[in-house]
Amino acid sequence: MTTEPASLESLGVLFQSDDFIVVDKHWDIRIDSKMWYEKHTVQAQLRHRFPQLADPSTYYGFRFCHQLDFSTSGALCVALNKAAAGRAYRCFKDRTVTKAYLALVRGLVEKETQTLEFSIGKNSSEGKTHMMCIEGTEGCENPKPCQTELMVLEYGLYDGDPVTKVLLQPLTGRTHQLRVHCSAIGHPIVGISPTALEQTTPRTA
Repeated sequence: MTTEPASLESLGVLFQSDDFIVVDKHWDIRIDSKMWYEKHTVQAQLRHRFPQLADPSTYYGFRFCHQLDFSTSGALCVALNKAAAGRAYRCFKDRTVTKAYLALVRGLVEKETQTLEFSIGKNSSEGKTHMMCIEGTEGCENPKPCQTELMVLEYGLYDGDPVTKVLLQPLTGRTHQLRVHCSAIGHPIVGISPTALEQTTPRTA
């Protein structure tokens, strides 16, 4: 993974056809944004690289088939027409798409494979309205069931601290599901703040 900041010219193309483009989303860039000061987005990169493919009938010019968080890198599928977007939507809706993510989590995860099953909702506590939390956390609003498969791949060090490289496969698609689930078992993804960990750890009686 490159540590260089994203730029308009740094869009990596993994696959291209008449119906789809699959790009390598940079780790420090949003897919799109309505904020005037956010000049570098995947949408802007696509417009810069493929201006002839932008669809003026859409708000962003391109139809993104799924989402990746701001700080998440990986393959991002973009539909180039309405029919292709519809086919992709049905694949995601019917869950015929397999999603897999590599992550570094803090600490040594002892169990090699496990299914994480924590219901996730929005934290309604004051000042935390945009943070997700698991059922049992104070202020957790409307938690919904979700599952993540976790597989340990490798142990190592990050800045001198023990970490585990894991393969994560979300079986559902809740907001920030992987981050919340990893924090809930005491192994937050590297880069997650202690505050986030506190907000996603269930209370004990």
